[in-house]
Amino acid sequence: MPINVILMLVAGTLFFISTAAHIYAKVRLRPRDDSDLDEYYHEFEDHHPGLARYNVWCRATLTGVIISMLLMFLAVVL
Repeated sequence: MPINVILMLVAGTLFFISTAAHIYAKVRLRPRDDSDLDEYYHEFEDHHPGLARYNVWCRATLTGVIISMLLMFLAVVL
């Protein structure tokens, strides 16, 4: 198999998995309105466990999407 096909298969799979995980993180992991996030001082709200988990997942899945797009670009250019 040519390297372009392998890169495109890996990048496409990573793109769909990362996109689905990012949508899941945005919809399900976001702290709800009934959480105690409002009780945290605004400088320390990143220490809230729910918000910290939400930020980590969003950042990780967005990084996966960006890496997969770069791999797709590399497959097209080669």
